[in-house]
Amino acid sequence: MRRHYILFALGGAALLALLIYAFGYSRIVELKYTGVADAMDAIASSTPAAKPVPVLDIAAYNKKLIQIANCPSVNVKVTATSSTTGVATTEFVATTSPSCIWPAKATYPLAGALLPFNRIVAYYGNFYSTGMGVLGQYPPAIMLAMLASTTAKWQAADPSTPVIPAIDYIAVTAQGSAGADGKYRARMPDSQMDEAVTLADEVHGIVILDVQVGLSNVQTEVPLLKKYLSMPNVELALDPEFAMHNGAKPGTVIGSLDATDINFAAQYLAELVRENNLPPKILVVHRFTQPMVTHTSLIKPLPEVQIVMDMDGWGSPSKKIGTYNAFIASAPVQFTGFKLFYKNDIKPPSTRMLTPAEVLGLTPAPLFIQYQ
Repeated sequence: MRRHYILFALGGAALLALLIYAFGYSRIVELKYTGVADAMDAIASSTPAAKPVPVLDIAAYNKKLIQIANCPSVNVKVTATSSTTGVATTEFVATTSPSCIWPAKATYPLAGALLPFNRIVAYYGNFYSTGMGVLGQYPPAIMLAMLASTTAKWQAADPSTPVIPAIDYIAVTAQGSAGADGKYRARMPDSQMDEAVTLADEVHGIVILDVQVGLSNVQTEVPLLKKYLSMPNVELALDPEFAMHNGAKPGTVIGSLDATDINFAAQYLAELVRENNLPPKILVVHRFTQPMVTHTSLIKPLPEVQIVMDMDGWGSPSKKIGTYNAFIASAPVQFTGFKLFYKNDIKPPSTRMLTPAEVLGLTPAPLFIQYQ
């Protein structure tokens, strides 16, 4: 009865307009003899039901973090009392030993996060250059076939973690010449980013846009990629090696980024996630020396942004593992990555590349694998 009074208050003209808006004139004629209440029931039934809000499976998330930590695990007895029933329950929860600093203490991500449920295997480079990585060294068809073979090896090495292929494209490249504005960096045209997105779509993968700022800065360069970073399958990477200071040219010294730069990028990505209702973004930060990233402890992962610290050094297996342990594993942020070089990792005195099994044995096991 109550809705009848509401309809009466609306008045005939307002009701008619509402019905026409919902159904169109011809449908209103059909409803003419069903009664006002039946008409409003039809409107209500035609309204799409709200989609359930996705929820992060925290138990599965925690379990995966323990698994990839590769630390001795212990079972901790936890007793909790229900706030509604007052009943106390006790269970054993797996965690790492107190002496292990992994998993990193970081906020839980929003639902839809790729990590730690997946491992990303990326091919890196620039389509204009044969010397910057795999992407520009081989024709697309050959490169994608190589990527498929590589991801299959990682999937076989760890069947419990699905592998996602990635096109890691250097969207802003450091340059040896100053350029028109003296910033020693070149921004790639949209056509090149479009090609990266197309290639990733072909393999049902993701795109990572790598940024080398030269004498520019993160605050200027990252927002210029908004068109692509607003896409659900495009992530971001920052390369401190080519973030120069005091007028130094890229390649003459190793550059650096501060936590303030990385946090700016994370906050910017988080805004895009909220504005566009996207799944959490991934932010990769390359590192192979201590000074490359300053104030690491102040880097803040966000619910909208997962941060990967990627070991970017090349050399023999022992040298690479030492670099990973010294500059990545010893300073937990959230997740870790490991870069493998098809050419530089086998330069003498090195004789071979690390195998997937060897990399997966690290503490913690990297969830981002990059090939150059």
